[in-house]
Amino acid sequence: MEGSILQKIGIDPAYILIGMLVLIIALFVLLFILMGNIKNRNKQIKRLLSGTQAGDLEDIIMKRFAEMDAVKNNSKRLTKEHKEIQSHLSACVSKIGLVKYNAFEGMGGNLSFALALLDTENNGVVLNCMHTREGCFNYAKEIIGGEAYVALSEEEKEAIERAKTLEDEIAENKLK
Repeated sequence: MEGSILQKIGIDPAYILIGMLVLIIALFVLLFILMGNIKNRNKQIKRLLSGTQAGDLEDIIMKRFAEMDAVKNNSKRLTKEHKEIQSHLSACVSKIGLVKYNAFEGMGGNLSFALALLDTENNGVVLNCMHTREGCFNYAKEIIGGEAYVALSEEEKEAIERAKTLEDEIAENKLK
């Protein structure tokens, strides 16, 4: 019993040879694809580095880092200023309520008015200007937290409520 191991197993050596040739061809195709990729990458690298030395590229990178640091510092400064402005704005008049009315019968028209001027915490003043034939009388009353510690007329109360609900009215009008 002489013969090769392949004959004993029953495999024809021609099949193995064909399989090896197919594998070699596949490897050559893969080799050419990889060489093409390397060539494209080399072109991209040359284009990136064209006209610059390694030191020039380092300078460019360092300049960009310096610019990013400047932007970061500017952002911190602006955030701090924004917080300061917000704290000042809370004490500014931001809510206004106006009620015009006729203080006395026979005067003709709504020449009197109550004007509420409030900040974001509903602190401020309500001004009442009553127009008569003899003259004009002005009254100012302090408002703390939306409440007064002196008696208010109905018009003054309404002006304060209008000022307190001004933001709601603006939001409703935007939706319409």
